[in-house]
Amino acid sequence: MQIKALDPLSPHQAFPNPALALAEPNGLLAYGGCLSAPRLVNAYRQGIFPWYNPGEPILWWSPNPRLVLFPDKLKVSRSLQKTLRKQLFDIYFDRDFPQVIRACAAPRREQAGTWIIPEMIQAFENLHKLGLAHSVEAWQDGQLVGGLYGVAIGQVFFGESMFHRETDASKVVFVNLVKQLSAWGYQLIDCQVSSAHLLSLGAEEIPRAHFQNLLQRLCAMKPVNMAWQP
Repeated sequence: MQIKALDPLSPHQAFPNPALALAEPNGLLAYGGCLSAPRLVNAYRQGIFPWYNPGEPILWWSPNPRLVLFPDKLKVSRSLQKTLRKQLFDIYFDRDFPQVIRACAAPRREQAGTWIIPEMIQAFENLHKLGLAHSVEAWQDGQLVGGLYGVAIGQVFFGESMFHRETDASKVVFVNLVKQLSAWGYQLIDCQVSSAHLLSLGAEEIPRAHFQNLLQRLCAMKPVNMAWQP
């Protein structure tokens, strides 16, 4: 099956139905296009996200099943509860989005490279300026030691990437994010693809069709008491 090529000059172009995504590689739906804000917002609303390596065309994905976390199903282990009680980190929202996304893009020992290339950084910084992309950060002694970023639409937060420089910093950030999103009335966190780390925190896999049905409803609903501010 051939995947669709998107026009880079048509940011409002419709995506193919995610049900048409390839089974192998899992979720590959289209290629090309651009990383403009209208296209990215349109993608996320349909459960589609960009992921590609340097030198490749933009690749758009909608894997099946989809890893998600319902905020009320968050699991916090006893050891993590102890870490949280110690209050080792100062937690901030949107204090330094540019530094967070660049930290997420930094090379890691377990990875040969990074998919968060300069064009991707610029695209998400644009979304941040529009109030759509956000960061959650752990600071210690004035230094950024952990964080994550993602996109917020309606009552859904689409997680993109996280990093840590101190033990458990990214877990503490994630738990704080989930608790705050729950207080704001968010009902769903997209975790994209399965990982043992997120499964241990309560994430679960659901069919893509179910995920899309949730997005159709929840992306159109406003959060309550939302205050994404540094």
